[in-house]
Amino acid sequence: MGSRRAFLLYSFLFASILCAPAARAQIIEFESGGLKYKTLTRGGVTVMFAPLSTHIRDYAILQVAVSNGSPVSWSVRPEDFRFERTDGQGMQALPAGKVVGTLLEKAGRGDVIKLISAYEAALFSNAHMHSTNGYEVRRQNFMAESPGNKLRAAAAASAIAFATTKLAPGQSTDGAVFYANQGKPLGTGRLILNAAGETFVFPVETDPHPHPHSP
Repeated sequence: MGSRRAFLLYSFLFASILCAPAARAQIIEFESGGLKYKTLTRGGVTVMFAPLSTHIRDYAILQVAVSNGSPVSWSVRPEDFRFERTDGQGMQALPAGKVVGTLLEKAGRGDVIKLISAYEAALFSNAHMHSTNGYEVRRQNFMAESPGNKLRAAAAASAIAFATTKLAPGQSTDGAVFYANQGKPLGTGRLILNAAGETFVFPVETDPHPHPHSP
């Protein structure tokens, strides 16, 4: 009887090991508009990101989208996106207000337009990204509040930056997340997001074809 119980226990453990990878959330990768996206769903919440090829001033930039398919409302902040290098050094994304203020103070109008063009091209070519409260909604709201031509660049820059957002069930958002990295790509490491009671971890690889950035 003892040997039979041991066999049944072994069989159960073996079956559990085989089934574990299927039950574990897996990262899905795809390309769109020349960008390489990674997406992961945990607890009904889906996170998607891709490094933008355009670098403005001192920033490395990620395009990020978060969709809440859970039955609970959750808040997500840009500061929640942490990049960790292979040597263990970490870097938090900057708050939206700080990024926008720096862009308007130090970046030229051409830099801002270049960023807007790159972001919109990536957003509109991605069939998997449909935000209910993302860049397009924010842009329209900012434009309505800023009718003057001089304020339109500022409004668009404000709309692009990923802002702290509370997502009700079924809602989604997108935006650009900025890292102060001397205008260089983030390099090899991992992107970590603690949100919705879950931890999302994505590997990040060095771009083998670095793109020029604005001076």
